Amino acid sequence: MADSTESQNAPRNVFQIINAFKWSMKGLKAAWDFESSFRLEVYLFIVFAPLGLWAGETGIEKALLVSSLILVLIVEVINSAIEAVVDRFGGERHELSGRAKDLGSASVFLADLIVLLCWACILGPRFMAWINS
Repeated sequence: MADSTESQNAPRNVFQIINAFKWSMKGLKAAWDFESSFRLEVYLFIVFAPLGLWAGETGIEKALLVSSLILVLIVEVINSAIEAVVDRFGGERHELSGRAKDLGSASVFLADLIVLLCWACILGPRFMAWINS
């Protein structure tokens, strides 16, 4: 939740940090409970993150392979938030509502492309060398 204008310069205390953590966990639970796409992406993360940690040779490679997967989860949560806000205002069709949902979906697609790019650039040459040996 955003800080009020009166507390912009106030330091965050431990209780505010705990509350922020609770709200974040509530959001992740909502994504899990209500979004089948998020659940699928979590399952894929569970499979591919250990593979990325194993296949990456350097810390940077490991970080790119795993963080690209995390990026998909982040974008999916944001997309789900957009869809929830649009749906909250009713089920009637509106051009802007459809556009907002399509743009959110496009953002998930672009995050998926980042995963493919990272994995192909890092692991592709190794795979090709293995095939040719």
